[in-house]
Amino acid sequence: MDIINIELHPRGTMHIGQNVRIIAVPDSVVDEPGFLTRSILIQCIGKVFPIMGFQGELLAIDVGEILGKASYLETIYVEPACVERVSGN
Repeated sequence: MDIINIELHPRGTMHIGQNVRIIAVPDSVVDEPGFLTRSILIQCIGKVFPIMGFQGELLAIDVGEILGKASYLETIYVEPACVERVSGN
């Protein structure tokens, strides 16, 4: 099982398959032509998604359903500070 240990971070250890709720969008995230990352993240606030993987310390979250697609067709990478763990997994 892939695990990320976010040391010195209040959210602690996270793993693939763990459900997280998007709670924030960093100011540094912007929309660019063809990549509407900020807009998609804003639509995700309050919603729960499983962690699908990691890129460095970023969490890979499949969000295709936000755009009316299959989940796996759109992936965003989220900073751990922008999510909270959802109990139950």
